[in-house]
This record gives sequence, structure tokens and C-alpha cells, in this order.
Amino acid sequence: MDFKTIARIRTGFPEKFGIPRQSGIVETPGYIVFEPPYNNPDAVRGLEEFSHIWLIWKFSEAVRDDWSPIVRPPRLGGNTRVGVFASRSPFRPNPIGLSLVKLDKIEYRHESGPILHVSGADILDGTPIYDIKPYLPYSEAKPEAEGGFAHRVMDDSMQVVLTEDADLEDAKEIPEEDLYTIKKLLAQDPRPRYQDDPERVYGMSYGEWEVKFTAVDGAIMVKSIKNR
Repeated sequence: MDFKTIARIRTGFPEKFGIPRQSGIVETPGYIVFEPPYNNPDAVRGLEEFSHIWLIWKFSEAVRDDWSPIVRPPRLGGNTRVGVFASRSPFRPNPIGLSLVKLDKIEYRHESGPILHVSGADILDGTPIYDIKPYLPYSEAKPEAEGGFAHRVMDDSMQVVLTEDADLEDAKEIPEEDLYTIKKLLAQDPRPRYQDDPERVYGMSYGEWEVKFTAVDGAIMVKSIKNR
């Protein structure tokens, strides 16, 4: 089956490291730009009545010719093995992702068609979108559902500390909403669970900002925020 790219999403994530592990965990803003001929305004008629939408998209940076029935989710420490269909691993027989995002508004531009403004996306900038469907809470919300191992390893948010010796010269110019989002992303601890070296300095990009940090005693210590 030949999947058609109907749109591409623009987010603040130029690389995989730092992207929230699931959609909706952090309300990161993004917008969806349709490709011709799917940028016809009639294609989204009525969508403004829905608060959330499903995005079906391509793991464009995780395409492989082969596949494995067993994967090792980073949230389980990188050593525990589970079946690929019991995981959200990007390394699948078909590199297809599914995300539930909030639809903030629809902007209509004469030259490029409708633009969907969304929040809560866990998707790399420029990712191809294959389909968009409205979320139906009356049938799809299941409060009694079991979350398996993913629910058991959920962590509390970590404290984010701007250290006294941090290089924050560029951060003085950072918009308040960007700084807020960066702190929320760091609080989710973007490191794989198997990495726990307090001396290691990690780097995470968001938008035009490059963030350096360490993790010590359950806290994220920000070392620098610089313009990329």
C-alpha cells in the first residue's frame, strides 16, 4: 500500500532526544501544514467542533528493512525485553506512529490552505502525516483501561534547577513560553533510564535553543541555555 503524505507537522524538536515519550505529557505547541492537493479547506470542514485529534504519522527517522519481534524499551532500563506489539517502539514492521493532540485552532491561509495549530505533540519537526481523525471521547475514553508496564514505570516529575554557575546569557532573551516548555520537558527526564551518570552532561534542543544539563539526586541541573 502506498501511503500518501497529506501534511507535515512543525514542532520545536529538531532531533529525537528530548521529545516527550508520549503525546499530551507536555503541551508543546506545533502546527500542521497540508500538502497539495490535501490543503483544500473543505477537507477540514467541521473539524473545529472537536477539541482533540488523532495523528497517524511516519517514524521517518526509524525506517529499517528488517524488524525484530522483541524490543527493549528505554523506560524499562534498556535490558528488559518485551514484544514489539506490547510497546510504542519506533522500530516496527511498519514505521507508523499514533498521537493524540489538542486542536487549539484552525487558521485559514489563502495561499497555503488551512493550518492546524495543536499542542501536546511528541513528534519530530517535519514529520510526514498520513492521516488525521477526530478523537471521540464517548467511545475512545476508557478510564478503567490497564496501562501495563508503561503505567508501572511512570515517574514523578523531576525538579528543574537553574544552577548558580549556569551560562544563561542567551536565556535572558528567551520567550517566557519557551522557557516554560523547556522546564516541563526537562522535568520529564529525557534521559534513557539506563543512563544515570551524575557527571555526564546531556544536550537537548528545543526550537532555537540548545540546553545542557546534568541529573543529580533526582533533580535536573541546567548548565546552560544558548541560542542554536
